[in-house]
Amino acid sequence: MPIALPDDLITSVSGFRGKVGGALTPELIASLAAAFGAFVSGDSDGGLVCLGRDSRTSGRMFSDAARAGLISVGCRVVDLGVVPTPTLLLAAREAGATGGLGVTASHNPAEWNALKFAGPDGLFLDGQTMERFLDFLKGDALPRASWDALEPVTEDPDAVARHTSRILELPFLAVDRIRERAFHVALDCVHGAGGPMMTGLLEALGCRVTGLGLEVDGRFPRDPEPTAANLSELCELVRESGAALGMAVDPDVDRLSLVDSEGRTLGEDLTLALCAAGVLRDRKGPVVTNLSTSRVVEDVANEAGVPFARAPVGEVNVARRMERDGAVIGGEGNGGVILPELHLTRDAPLAAALLLHHLALEGVGLREAADRWPSYRIVKEKLAFPRERIGDGYAALTKGFSGAEANTADGLRLDWPDRREWLHVRPSGTEPVIRIIGEASQADRARELVSRARDLLLG
Repeated sequence: MPIALPDDLITSVSGFRGKVGGALTPELIASLAAAFGAFVSGDSDGGLVCLGRDSRTSGRMFSDAARAGLISVGCRVVDLGVVPTPTLLLAAREAGATGGLGVTASHNPAEWNALKFAGPDGLFLDGQTMERFLDFLKGDALPRASWDALEPVTEDPDAVARHTSRILELPFLAVDRIRERAFHVALDCVHGAGGPMMTGLLEALGCRVTGLGLEVDGRFPRDPEPTAANLSELCELVRESGAALGMAVDPDVDRLSLVDSEGRTLGEDLTLALCAAGVLRDRKGPVVTNLSTSRVVEDVANEAGVPFARAPVGEVNVARRMERDGAVIGGEGNGGVILPELHLTRDAPLAAALLLHHLALEGVGLREAADRWPSYRIVKEKLAFPRERIGDGYAALTKGFSGAEANTADGLRLDWPDRREWLHVRPSGTEPVIRIIGEASQADRARELVSRARDLLLG
């Protein structure tokens, strides 16, 4: 029997997201997990699937439902419990699993949860594979396993320790130089899955950690997305504690945001830019990011004399382009950093290590490192907009912003290279909105771009 998806369930390459008690129920989770298990197992009698979750209060309920669904189609389940998403994906790849299943809504507020699906390569399903999975959901009844073919669940309590070791063992990482600096780091994990791993990694790198929100209980005290507007408490903690810098991660620990020693936030795009600057000292090769990321990442690549490319928004889209181009580093402007030498996955603990590596080798503080690069201002806005009218909206923008270079690989991006300005409008893959993002050298100009785009869309 086909699996019916509720109308208010958000479906994208990021998986299925919904509100707890609304679109998302344990029954739906169990059905989707069973379908995924059958999908990745193919004609075999059942595959190995690694299962993990973030700290949300609904996480255990949905994880139990997902586990039951996987077992019901004969899968062997390795349950990692509460772990960072990059830990789950690394474990799936290293275990030779047929797939990975994450119960996490990433940066969404606490009332949301989601299922995120990964393949045996430790990457989330790309658009084509997700389309095949959606078609699979419309098929016949799933082949359930008989009582004597149900596999026992095993646990993997060492996944975080292995992940930490893989980072520390990166051959170019200047661990001794980082330890010599003895950084004092103020850390905000927003009661997500990151407290244990982030604290352990930073301490292994010789840092002193002053923590905020390190409890792994899912009781987010604020909007959990690590944007500048949500980091006032971390900024205050940096100032009060005298920390050299502040770090914030989202609940599933794939994004890293930064605060300087004076308690001022840096744009999330600078996380990738600074990590790239550090990696390109030792590893020369292409850099890839998405269409919504600041020009500062392009500036870093240009100074290093390496190729630079942009992919559609979405971790897997960037990862696939990195794979194709042989990139040495990439990621997204939301604080997500990908290092293929470790894995093709956004990884906040990795980003923290790469950032400290850069600061240690340059012998500078965070603000000094950031000030080396051109300064841009990004303005981001969300707008409720009927998706059936998005084509008309793009047409209005193209007409209203005549003379711009247009890119339609992901929504509509308009570029003015001579002015070093751009505008990107696209439907969100994680929320029922469209996103309007503008960048310019001056904040007023970026706001003007976004405001004019909003007026054209609504007019």
